Formats: sequence, C-alpha cells, structure tokens
Amino acid sequence: MKNKELKKLAYELRQDTVDIIMAGGGGHIGGDMSIMEILVELYFDQMHISPENQNDPDRDLFVLSKGHSVEAYYSVLAKKGFFPLQEVKDQFSKFGSPYIGHPNNKLPGIEMNSGSLGHGLPVCVGMALAGKRDDRDYRVYTVMGDGELAEGSIWEAAMAAHQYHLDNLCAVIDRNHLQISGNTEDVMGHENLHDRFASFGWHVIDVSDGNDIDALQKAFIEAKNTKNQPTVIIANTIKGKGAPVMENKASWHHHVPSQEEYATIMADLKKREEAI
Repeated sequence: MKNKELKKLAYELRQDTVDIIMAGGGGHIGGDMSIMEILVELYFDQMHISPENQNDPDRDLFVLSKGHSVEAYYSVLAKKGFFPLQEVKDQFSKFGSPYIGHPNNKLPGIEMNSGSLGHGLPVCVGMALAGKRDDRDYRVYTVMGDGELAEGSIWEAAMAAHQYHLDNLCAVIDRNHLQISGNTEDVMGHENLHDRFASFGWHVIDVSDGNDIDALQKAFIEAKNTKNQPTVIIANTIKGKGAPVMENKASWHHHVPSQEEYATIMADLKKREEAI
C-alpha cells in the first residue's frame, strides 16, 4: 500500500474500532486511537505476516504488550484477513466469546495473551533470542504504553536485550502521556526516555508525531538497518486521536461513547479520512 492509502486506512479502522466498542459495551478507546497508525504501518507495510504464513517459523512476530488496546488490534487483524470483522462486532465481550477484552492467542494471528502490563517486552526478548539461536531471520515487534514503563520487568528485559545484541527486536512506546489515573509524569515520571533507553544500550529513535505514517515508516526502516543492538521507537502520539471530544483526555482511557458522542466521533473520523 502507498502511504496515502495507509493514512486513510488508519481512519477507516478507527471507525471499525469504535463500532466494536459500541457493540461490546466497553473498551479502551483512547489508547486504541493513539496506536492505530503504528499498527497499520506494521501490519500493512513492515511485517512479514499474513493468514497465509501465520504458521511459518520465519514469520515476523508481534506482541501487543498494552493489551487493553485490543479493539484496535482486532480491527487491524480483521482487515488483514485473520478473521471476519462482523464476527468481532457480533461477539466482542460476549459470554463465551474468544473476542475478549485483551488479546487471546486462541485467535489466529495473535502470538500471546497479553494485558498484564510489563510482560510483552520480556517475552519478545525471548522470541528474539530464540530467533538468533535458531538462525531465523524474523523480526520481533512489541507496542508498550508509556504508563506500562513503571513495571520493573520492562527494564530487566531492556538489559537482557542489550546483553544479547538483539538487533532483530524493535519495541515501540505509545508515548501519549496519559494513563488511567492521569498524566504519566504525575503518576510515575519518565523524564528523558531517550537517554534512559540509550543508557541501557538501545538504539533510540524519537518520532515527534507518532500518528504520522511517513515518520513511522522511516523509523521502522532505520530500526531494520540497526545492527548489534535492539531498537526502541518513542512514538509521541495523541490519546483519543481522531476526534476533539476525546483527544488528550485521560477520562477517555476506558469509555463507551454516548449516542451523541458516537455520532460526533464517527463524523470527525470520516471527515479526516476524506481529507486525506
């Protein structure tokens, strides 16, 4: 896909994501909106993964460490062809459904159950190390929330990734500055994330607009070309990206829109899609 098509797709999938949340009566809408371009760029431009090769040992691997943004993930996987979108809308958060509120590896395309924050990066270190030892050429990607970085297991994994020179590992931080209890800097400040990860031996790429497909594309290409050390992309995103009613508002971390809010959000998303 060309970048213009990817940009439009991000807004199309935002609309699908809102519909999933409305159908299920729950969802982490703010973070869904902030990571959409990251997921779109990964799944439709960067990663070697599809329903056709999902069992190939050389496929690229992805873990959504901030698993509460699963609604966006379902939208992307459905568009990629792993399962039908309508099935997700019909079954999301229903009793006995596999489409639960965090990633479920009983579903095609999902590598691990996630959502217990701090687990994604350590598991991805193991995946990347296995790839090195088995002489595989796959790459491993994970998306973490900035609030998640308060978990100590993240920093243990960061040390290990450097120790084993895992240049097949790329972590992305959804740096939207908000978490369920407010601004990340008030809850557990990160100060200079660039310097912090660099001090752990990582190659650090700052993306000033983490909702910009062009900038993300350049960052992922740079990550692929980085040798002998893991890469982290700090993507400065907007929580609730796409509609002013929810942008940069911690109260939209987990929120089901009212019918009036739904109409406003969908109109805003459609308008931005058409403007592209």
